[in-house]
Amino acid sequence: MSGASPELAKALSQRQLSMIAIGGVIGAGLFVGSGVVIQKTGPGTFITYGLAGLLIIMVMRMLAEMAVANPATGSFADYARQSLGEWAGFSVGWLYWYFWVIVVGFEAIAGAKIIEFWYDGIPMWILALLLLTAMTATNLFSVSSFGEFEFWFAGIKVAAIVAFLLIGSIYVVGLWPDKDLDFSNLTAHGGFFPNGVSAVTVGVVTVIFSMVGAEVATIAAAESQDPEHAVAKAANSVIVRIAVFFVGSAFLLVTILPWKEMGGEGHGGSASPFVAAFEEMGIPGAEHIMNAVVLTAVLSCLNSGMYTASRMLFVLAARREAPASLVEVTKRGVPAAAILSSSVIGFLCVIAAAVAEKSIFDFLLKSSGAIILFVYLLIAISQIVLRRRNGSEQLKVKMWGFPVLSILTALAIVAILVQMGFDSGSRSQLLLSLLSFVVVVILFFINRFYVASRPIAPVIEAEAPPERVLVLANETVDSDVLIDELSRMGADHKCVFHVVVPASPVETGTAATHGPRDVWPATLKAAQERLDVTLTTLREAGFTADGELGENRPLRALAAGVESFNPDQIVISTKPAEESVWMRFDVIDRAREQFQIPVTNVVARPVASGLV
Repeated sequence: MSGASPELAKALSQRQLSMIAIGGVIGAGLFVGSGVVIQKTGPGTFITYGLAGLLIIMVMRMLAEMAVANPATGSFADYARQSLGEWAGFSVGWLYWYFWVIVVGFEAIAGAKIIEFWYDGIPMWILALLLLTAMTATNLFSVSSFGEFEFWFAGIKVAAIVAFLLIGSIYVVGLWPDKDLDFSNLTAHGGFFPNGVSAVTVGVVTVIFSMVGAEVATIAAAESQDPEHAVAKAANSVIVRIAVFFVGSAFLLVTILPWKEMGGEGHGGSASPFVAAFEEMGIPGAEHIMNAVVLTAVLSCLNSGMYTASRMLFVLAARREAPASLVEVTKRGVPAAAILSSSVIGFLCVIAAAVAEKSIFDFLLKSSGAIILFVYLLIAISQIVLRRRNGSEQLKVKMWGFPVLSILTALAIVAILVQMGFDSGSRSQLLLSLLSFVVVVILFFINRFYVASRPIAPVIEAEAPPERVLVLANETVDSDVLIDELSRMGADHKCVFHVVVPASPVETGTAATHGPRDVWPATLKAAQERLDVTLTTLREAGFTADGELGENRPLRALAAGVESFNPDQIVISTKPAEESVWMRFDVIDRAREQFQIPVTNVVARPVASGLV
């Protein structure tokens, strides 16, 4: 089993995580997409960026409150599960994964198109596949290789923005050669709001998507050396990052050039307003420089998208909401199966773009476009519910102005979704993304219904008092209810017990607190502790008992125990049906069908903590 690997230290350093947090919100959307926003909004664009940034800051603060209290690789999927129920955790996890695997494919294509600027002899789809292969290999090698790659690529993005801010500020204030202090472009071409004040708020719909990625730091934090500190630092720094990088850049852009000359067929025909601004300032090679920076931003987003998608798939597998094999990790602590599975979708997106860009690929983009807003909305609702439920006494990081600001944030996200519905350009994106959400929720309940409607296997009654009892349990393994039942079975003290505890990241709760790097060592330790407590209790009561750690999947663990112990009675201890993953997947009935041995189901409340 992969989990038998030696315990390894956390892979992401504080410097890597800090740069991931800093660079996470800087993508091609800022370098290129800002031109579209300026064309629609005018000089007031920086206010649009400020409003969108404020929303992101609120979401990150709420997420930080929950993440510092409980750092987890699955982060917001787990918080949605805890606050709203299993359907919410399932939906958030799969939707977020779907969003990022589509982003991976899109960014690979975008990177290929940028490279074609210099080398146009290679087919676009081949370049995209090469980029995707390179980023997949980077993630497969080790967690630290991902962190190091992101550190340097995010550093280039940050350096480019800082350079623009410094040079642009010098130019605007009149310290540039042959340039005087001049802010006339803010009002000289149709006024500050040439398209009306409403254009400022309408533009938030577009801008919000260029800021996606700040939440990745909370996922990566579970694999850092100090998760609590890392999350808190990332959440606090997002304020400065948005204020400086986005609002500052937007302000300088509309000050340096008339807003009508930004992007599209404007200044020099350049699609990037940054190129237009650099050309206006007389900086040579601006187009080549910014093209290289945009390529860096695209590769950084592709790299982090692959990382994020694979970690969310890992979490879904750990929660038994995806194939269990996806929870396996390599000796380097890398969830290779989850990475490869996510990359497959990226490869399919590239192929779809090559053969059916206007149909299949366009559908994929639109069906995932608004998903991130659904995720942000559920983050906000989760924070409100969990704060109400658990109080704030133990919280190290707290949302400001609770509950007013939390509620206003949730309402603002709803308002953006409504605005998308009224905008003809984004309506299809909203509707198809909503369809994706509905499909995922329906799949969850179909699975639940399927499990609940499965025929119950006939109970095989024991013909005589048991002599060899195999016990399968995890969270409830040391519960008084289970111990009492075993004591009843072995009242004559002739019964021999063999206890099997599946080494599962789910039932031990370690999947919620550890990343792929060290989840298996932590799982083995937690499962062994539960087994030792139960064996000690049985032996102190005068019973003959031994035990073993089993495969993480309960039926496989049970099968191995039956083969080695040869029991005449099986006892499976579970949580109540509405809370139990084992009951959801019909472990009891399937055991009766498979082994033809009397099976007793003991329902108990867990003594040890867990999330299942």
